[in-house]
Parts: sequence; structure tokens; C-alpha cells
Amino acid sequence: MPIVQVSILQGRDKEQIRNLIEGVTAAITTSLDVQPEQVRVLVTELPPSHWGVGGVTKEEQSR
Repeated sequence: MPIVQVSILQGRDKEQIRNLIEGVTAAITTSLDVQPEQVRVLVTELPPSHWGVGGVTKEEQSR
């Protein structure tokens, strides 16, 4: 049973997250030749203060 963990910044709406889950599931079923019911997708939303790029948080970058 494949389990995929995706971390994204907060701020996307439920439809976008639903589309992400659907797309990731489709990619896994094709790549690994498994049924959609076997795929688990875990989406974790992180606040910009907890996401760093180049030593600076996304929160700081947006100021």
C-alpha cells in the first residue's frame, strides 16, 4: 500500500487540495500498477513561519 506525504504552504482551497490528492493518486496507480483504493495521500499544510528557503522563512520573504 503506497503512502505519499505532501507538504504544502497553507492557503490553498479545498478544491485545490482535492485535485492534488486525485492527481497524486493517479500518478501512483499508473507508476506502481496499483488500484486507487490502495493509495494513501497525506497532505500537510504548513504556515509560512514553518517553511524556510535559503535560511529565511516564507513569512519573512513575503514582507
